[in-house]
Amino acid sequence: EDQMHLLLFLFWLLPLACTLKDASSLECTPRRFVAFHEDNANLFREEGVANYTTMLLREDLDTLLVGAREAIYALDLKDISKKRASVKWEVTQQQISDCQNKGKDPEMDCKNFIRILHKMDDNNKMYVCGTNAFDPQCDYMSYTEGQLTLERKVEDGKGKCPFDPFQRHTSLMAGNDLYSATSMNFLGSEPILLRSSHVPLRTEFKNSWLNEPTFVSMTQIPESHMSALGDDDKVYLFFSETAVECDCYQKLVVSRVARVCKGDMGGQRTLQKRWTSFMKARVECPVPGARLPYVIQDAYRWCGSPWLWSDCLFFAVFKPQEETSDLSAVCAYRVSDISRVFAEGKYKTPVTVETAFVKWVTYSGDVPVPRPGACIDNEARKIGIKDSLQLPDPTLQFIKMRPLMDQTVQPVGGKPLLVRKGASFTCIVVDQVQAADGEQHHVMFIGTEEGTLVKAVNYDGEMFIIEEVQVFQHREAIKILKISNVTGQLYAGSDSGATQVPRATCGRSSSCMDCVLSRDPYCGWDAVDGKCSLLSSSNSFRTGELIQSVREGDAKRCPPAGELAPLDPLERTIWPGGNLNLSCSLPSQLAKTVWELDGKTLTPTARVQSLRDGLLIFHASGSDAGRYRCLSVEKSKAGLFTTTVAEYQVGLSGDGILPHAQIRGPSVAGLQAAVGLLVVCLLGLLTWSCYKGHIPLPWNCRRTR
Repeated sequence: EDQMHLLLFLFWLLPLACTLKDASSLECTPRRFVAFHEDNANLFREEGVANYTTMLLREDLDTLLVGAREAIYALDLKDISKKRASVKWEVTQQQISDCQNKGKDPEMDCKNFIRILHKMDDNNKMYVCGTNAFDPQCDYMSYTEGQLTLERKVEDGKGKCPFDPFQRHTSLMAGNDLYSATSMNFLGSEPILLRSSHVPLRTEFKNSWLNEPTFVSMTQIPESHMSALGDDDKVYLFFSETAVECDCYQKLVVSRVARVCKGDMGGQRTLQKRWTSFMKARVECPVPGARLPYVIQDAYRWCGSPWLWSDCLFFAVFKPQEETSDLSAVCAYRVSDISRVFAEGKYKTPVTVETAFVKWVTYSGDVPVPRPGACIDNEARKIGIKDSLQLPDPTLQFIKMRPLMDQTVQPVGGKPLLVRKGASFTCIVVDQVQAADGEQHHVMFIGTEEGTLVKAVNYDGEMFIIEEVQVFQHREAIKILKISNVTGQLYAGSDSGATQVPRATCGRSSSCMDCVLSRDPYCGWDAVDGKCSLLSSSNSFRTGELIQSVREGDAKRCPPAGELAPLDPLERTIWPGGNLNLSCSLPSQLAKTVWELDGKTLTPTARVQSLRDGLLIFHASGSDAGRYRCLSVEKSKAGLFTTTVAEYQVGLSGDGILPHAQIRGPSVAGLQAAVGLLVVCLLGLLTWSCYKGHIPLPWNCRRTR
């Protein structure tokens, strides 16, 4: 009973899970951390090649295409360590010299960094662009009969691909039209959202449209499908920029989402060859305690069905712009909520005040018809406007001056899905999986700046990190993530290489309790096979015998400890006055260690110290002999769960021989012998040096002849 009270006291201090109730709860700890090991992932890299940061999934070809520095690779989708084909796209020595003469580093900057890889309508063709020594170019590429071939039909890449290989950009291919968000010039000072097609369109070079932006992500939403309004498909762009609407002394960076209509053809006179549908709104990810807005780093579109666009979600990762904070966050946004802000929200308008200062305020005047920034729909067609070229001048002038919406886009639930302290989040992909209870869960896979992959779920507002896996040997940022539902694999790219890891590795849990407490919707304990298995491959799942509890972490259905094979205690011997280390590796970072000696809870003292990974005993005596048991005690919403991790039978030795099992700390006699031997050696060295004359002394200790 006393032992139980002690455990309850310990776990009164242990947070149940990560929630957003107070500041301390923001330190969300992964249940399991998996260090890098080559067995955990398939790796690909080639000597002398770097920047594996552009990827194209070709599931139809069972191939992953990877763009790196001056090379493109076709890798086996099931095992990317197997290269199927590659092609080089290198710059000439003259191009390197020209680039160097413009002040750029010949090794770091003046190469051809592949930055764009897209599939075209012709399944055999792909579109590829590279920085080309600060002179971007694009080409067409084919993959036939196991060979990658560049067609050498080089096109100007300005506005499509960045000049600077390290400047953020984004793009997408819709049909054979390339939408790209990058910089138009060598200095990187002319940001642009460009559509390269038979009707090319771009944004205005005005601060009110794009103000020192950092482009993040772009995606297409098929909003015209079965639309009762006769609406158009949209392209959404996520980015961050310096806020023009902020009345403050220092630059404030805010996150944005912008939208354009696919059918936009520009204006007839006003906004000629410019977007007539470009609108943007601020995106908020409210992290408790943050003084400045968090800045978006990546966004991923998840749709249950490609045509049910109103159900689509954007999952975005954010990091702070305050140097004093080390929290990262994930927020989710409904496409329908973003669409409503653009379709119904108010606009912001610039107003000139004293000393020619421009202040942005909510526009309260009349809004022209058709609504500025809206796509051509049935209402517009009723009044004779069939495309954007027929839009009236007041509508075009309005959106040219006021592309910014007044309302801020808020996340689902009004708060982040995940907030974590540690390495900054860099990128995200999301999968939906059905658990054993039949419910669907969104599993987030998040790359970090330290080369780890965080796997997390939000269970009805409760943040839970299943595991964090080190997927690269060295601490380096994961810069791109892709997920394949065909192979069930994740693909990550960094500066040094590309790696492939499975969405779930259930085999990491060796016991039923560990499997259930992992709360991984992919995994459950197969009672028939006696192992933690993927739901998709388990017979017990189909017969209803699989043990899983993702919401509660309830392991009560697991076989009682008495029914499991008992652990054979490891024999250890301790020397009187010596030290001993008993190791105990817990299966979970959320668990606490409890040690027992002969069935009674061991209370730590200055001489007996309980560590995270073991027990240290200093200056042992006869009272330290006995049977030691290491318990892992973990709390979930369903209660406390205890399992035995290790057992030791420790005996006392008194035969005068230092036992092999002793780990730390020599005996007193052993220490005295070692010191004596060291003194003899030093005296011998001193005598020899004196004899050779290396040490001058007042008397001559050498023999004279």
